[in-house]
Amino acid sequence: MISRITCIVLFTLVVGPVFSQTQEELLQQQMMDREQAQNAEVSRMLDEGVILMEREEYEEADDLFRQVLKRAKVVPTDLTFYFGKNSFYLEKYKQSIDWLNKYIELKGTSGRHYQECIKLLETANTAFLALREEERQAAQEILTSSYDIDCGPSGKVICPVCGGKGVIIQQGPFGSTYRTCPYSDEHGQLTCSEYNQLLRGELKPKF
Repeated sequence: MISRITCIVLFTLVVGPVFSQTQEELLQQQMMDREQAQNAEVSRMLDEGVILMEREEYEEADDLFRQVLKRAKVVPTDLTFYFGKNSFYLEKYKQSIDWLNKYIELKGTSGRHYQECIKLLETANTAFLALREEERQAAQEILTSSYDIDCGPSGKVICPVCGGKGVIIQQGPFGSTYRTCPYSDEHGQLTCSEYNQLLRGELKPKF
């Protein structure tokens, strides 16, 4: 007759590993369920963001897309397109260009948004360059006004033409050529007055 202790030992040897395996499988299933629930929530938020964008509620859509970026373990490929498209409508052209390029990088020409992405990229690039030109002109208008820039206590600044070298280096087909800077002194510097005149286009070359 098998003793009670022997039965307990046999039961432990047979059932123990099965119980342990069941617990491990249960934990894995719980993790998978949580991950699926999180993915479903991310997908819901992305779809809601697209709806908001189509309603021209761009700020609200931007907020949702950013929440998706924070929650998603892996960024959905379509989000790169929608975020880039919505950024375009918000006139954040540089951000739009970066995200639209990321979509093409990930999906190539096979992405379902590829054609629209290319058109948006062309428009965003044009708008970005136009904006940069407007900023450049605005800065130029300020610099060419009657305002002077304070050069500090030394009263001298590094010449922006030669970069403080005193010479201008040009690369040619037969090597480098050097010529004396027509604006700075021998140390590659300008007086504060000369610097402001240069910015306004009023400084005449010395030779």
